[in-house]
Amino acid sequence: MRTYRDEDAVDVVIIGAGPAGAVAAKRLSEEGDVSVVVLERGDWQDYSTIRADEPDFELSGGRDWSPRPHDRARPWDQAIDESDSDVGVMIWNGVGGSAVAYAAQWHRNMPSDFRTRTLDGVGDDWPISYEELAPYYRRIERDFAVSGLNGDPAFPDTDYPMPPVRLRAWGERIARAHNELGWHWWPASNAIATTSYGRLRPNTERGTEMAGSPDGSKSTPDVTHWPDAIAAGVELRVRSTVVGIDTDEAGRANAVVYLDADGVERRQRARIVILAANGVHTPWLLLRSTSKRFPDGLANTSGLVGKRLMMHPLSTVVGVFDDPIQSWQGAWGQQAYSMQFYETDASRGFVRGAKWALTPAGGPLATTLEYPWGKADFWGEGFHRTVAARMGHAASWSIISEDLPYESNTVTVSDTVTDANGLAVPKITYRIDKNSSDLLRWHEQRAVESWQAAGASSTVVAPAIRNTGWHLLGTAKMGADRRTSVVDADGRCHDVPNLFVFDGSTWPTSSGTNPTATVVALALRNTEKLIENRSSQEVPS
Repeated sequence: MRTYRDEDAVDVVIIGAGPAGAVAAKRLSEEGDVSVVVLERGDWQDYSTIRADEPDFELSGGRDWSPRPHDRARPWDQAIDESDSDVGVMIWNGVGGSAVAYAAQWHRNMPSDFRTRTLDGVGDDWPISYEELAPYYRRIERDFAVSGLNGDPAFPDTDYPMPPVRLRAWGERIARAHNELGWHWWPASNAIATTSYGRLRPNTERGTEMAGSPDGSKSTPDVTHWPDAIAAGVELRVRSTVVGIDTDEAGRANAVVYLDADGVERRQRARIVILAANGVHTPWLLLRSTSKRFPDGLANTSGLVGKRLMMHPLSTVVGVFDDPIQSWQGAWGQQAYSMQFYETDASRGFVRGAKWALTPAGGPLATTLEYPWGKADFWGEGFHRTVAARMGHAASWSIISEDLPYESNTVTVSDTVTDANGLAVPKITYRIDKNSSDLLRWHEQRAVESWQAAGASSTVVAPAIRNTGWHLLGTAKMGADRRTSVVDADGRCHDVPNLFVFDGSTWPTSSGTNPTATVVALALRNTEKLIENRSSQEVPS
């Protein structure tokens, strides 16, 4: 593999080695004649720190695998200013991006998600349709080793390469209950292997995938994509903190400025730059990259860079059973899902809906946490009885709600908080709106009814918590009109013809599903559009 010097101009520089960056790099590498450098602020994950197969993993293994950069506090984990946000941000800095710490719940967007303005009078229609993205969904489902059961009426054209994770006892109870209620349910789709598949091994149902995958079954880009991309010639530079994007006199991107592991500033010249740094760091970098031509930030003549942040408010409803259901086991992931209440029903008093995911309840420590159980009221004489009543007796519906786009929810550059390099960090300003609050409260009550129909002896609606910002969307909106969007339908910045955004920043609306499937399907589509149009790209000399 050739190593490019900073002063060499390469064909493409990609910022970010998460899912979108991995898909773009791997697909470009397959062309054979494209030089690609990828800059990632984090490092490769040390999988030797996984303790999820040890009895005490809940006590000793949490920090290394926390989705909160503040908790991990590694040298490359960037702080986020959340002082004006209702929601705390979850970001994984490192090769594989936030998919390293995701639950691997895998869902396409629904067709209605691309047309919310037309159907419901909210948000904006996407400049592409579900039908246009469907072929890329099918290819991506194989690339990311998605397990699931084809034939769901909610997603009728899936082509999962392996069967779903096993439905455990509590899933069977929900299935019977929903059949009796006439409510939708389906065996879950996950980026979790159930058979040997490429570099992945079959899931062993420990229920610990979010704290590392000790059995090697969870599909993450550092496993599925990066080995192939690097073998094909992509140069991946870790511990490379990008601080800005330079432009030439014509307003085209011509170099990416970054700090190496020693804090030395370097400059990688490129003909094309692709941002795949997530919905927080992508707008942060654009806003930092000011110049005489772009005084308000790069690609920001619309004024929308960093605006319309969406983070999917989340709720959880627990069902507790008198008899044991062994709910410390099973893929996590999700066992099943329901799309029963996903579409808008005006009689409910809000628009749009939510996806429900059925998940295990965790190990013994999980029975004592404030989330989802509420404030501790069991210390003392009743402690053992409480743990025994919950451990292996409870499971959860996790509810992901649609988040509407508001220009008041933003990513900006903090004027008070700096990182270890002295750089002003991203600042999140975000408030949960009435539509989301009403939506969640309504769905919580339906989830209670679901558990009651399944025979639960009691239910718990989890208290609102701050750290739910897993999905970072909408801060560099795509659209046909350059006055009201940052990028076009192919991810190309309206203002800078050789600068592209391939991550979730481009979403006009958030949907109410897990976003990774759509992020990577879009990245694959847009990379192939870029390849098709290479001969007509405006590139710096």
